[in-house]
Amino acid sequence: MGRVIHFEVHVDDMERAKKFYGEVFGWTFEDWSEYAGMPYFGVVTGDSNELGINGALMQRQTPPPEVNSAMNGYACTMGSEDIDATEKIILANGGKVALAKYALPGMAWQAYYMDTEGNIFGVHQPDENAK
Repeated sequence: MGRVIHFEVHVDDMERAKKFYGEVFGWTFEDWSEYAGMPYFGVVTGDSNELGINGALMQRQTPPPEVNSAMNGYACTMGSEDIDATEKIILANGGKVALAKYALPGMAWQAYYMDTEGNIFGVHQPDENAK
């Protein structure tokens, strides 16, 4: 009980968000709008035999958080084998750096980015040599 089993990313422009997450992370989408009564696309984040969860992109119902304000919600973090290569893809697809890559000494590299919809997400690359 209490295990995270689903996530939702609130978006202003559904097609732009689908393109961003599809290009950056290879996510695929299923139209669940009929069930939700609004634009709502299920997200498949990877192979069901791998550790992780699936979620959805949903139409934003309120204004997004203000720039330079504290985070108000959960930040999802995606795994990466090469955080620098992932950052290049993020930036090429309209994302921005929110917090530059930093070391979690002896464990990993971590960074945070802003998607095309103004949402913050993390990227994590395991590396026991990170300093």
